[in-house]
Amino acid sequence: MKIEQIELREVQMPLISFFETSFGRTTLRRVILVRVFGEGLVGYGESTAPEGPFYNHESTATAWHVLQDFVVPRVFAAEISHPREVAPLLRPIRGHNMAKAAVETAIWDLYARLQGKPLHQLLGGQRKTLDCGVSIGIQESPAKLLDKIEKELLAGYQRIKMKIKPGWDVAVVREVRRRFPEILLMCDANSAYSLADLDRLKALDDFDLLMIEQPLAWNDILDHVQLQKVLRTPICLDESILDGEDARKAIDAGACRIVNIKLGRVGGYTEALRVHDVCQDRRIPVWCGGMLETGIGRAHNVALSTLANFRLPGDVSASKRYFRQDLIEPEVEVDPQGRIHVLPDAGIGFRPHLERIEQVTVRTRSLRP
Repeated sequence: MKIEQIELREVQMPLISFFETSFGRTTLRRVILVRVFGEGLVGYGESTAPEGPFYNHESTATAWHVLQDFVVPRVFAAEISHPREVAPLLRPIRGHNMAKAAVETAIWDLYARLQGKPLHQLLGGQRKTLDCGVSIGIQESPAKLLDKIEKELLAGYQRIKMKIKPGWDVAVVREVRRRFPEILLMCDANSAYSLADLDRLKALDDFDLLMIEQPLAWNDILDHVQLQKVLRTPICLDESILDGEDARKAIDAGACRIVNIKLGRVGGYTEALRVHDVCQDRRIPVWCGGMLETGIGRAHNVALSTLANFRLPGDVSASKRYFRQDLIEPEVEVDPQGRIHVLPDAGIGFRPHLERIEQVTVRTRSLRP
């Protein structure tokens, strides 16, 4: 596989409505798209780094820097015959997994296109439809949250994830459960709590939650072990799991009973497959989390979610929930039963809309060997 050019492109896209977590509020997505050119075809990837270094160490600006000055030069310096060779090539770069994933996933897409096969097939995916959940951020009032949940349930979504933080947790979850007693419901804390909040977290056991996602610090395993011992509700780890070894250690220690896999967080498909397999071997279900991706990243999430152990509804929801116009054709759609139908076309299965991409681009950089 001869890689002839790699293009970095920052796009800026306003969200239809703000998305708020314990980190803060997002209204505009600044995203780096990567195009990898080779043998007459183009593969597409996306850095899911947020605008500021609050979810992890990365940001849009750091991802651009690391891609331009470190990741791309290492790719050009090697001969790559298969996408699995990219992750070991980038391992000497510590961290910056979202920057690495942007190139690694684009090379997987290019490779699949060169093979004339769907990417999900090359990954070993088995699912033709995906069960979809939806993530709802912190709202301005409980009443607005309840209205949003009702809207998403009417759209067919099979699982509701609500963001929580101290002061927006037990009382709000109680209202949600009172209004919607039968729905599949989970909470995501994004590391907002500590063991000092044990009573507050234990109170969530009363609401029959599917899981509590990442309640404690992003770099913690041991305190999650202590918390899971006293919670009936399964803990799901997100920010704490950066690779397969993290997953193995966390599961074996008893820190969680569910794992969220995000391509950007773990550095791309090669490591995501390792995390998936570690969890599958231990009978721990996984699901695919979202990072407010454009259609490019969303299409990659669809491909990943076809793997066998993605047994829980993920955050791979419809494009129209986030952007007035997405960057792919067709846009990602969810049917009235809350499912995404996996497309059979080569690569990521969706066609990048080049005119729309150009309209939202604020800077580009083309790099050659």
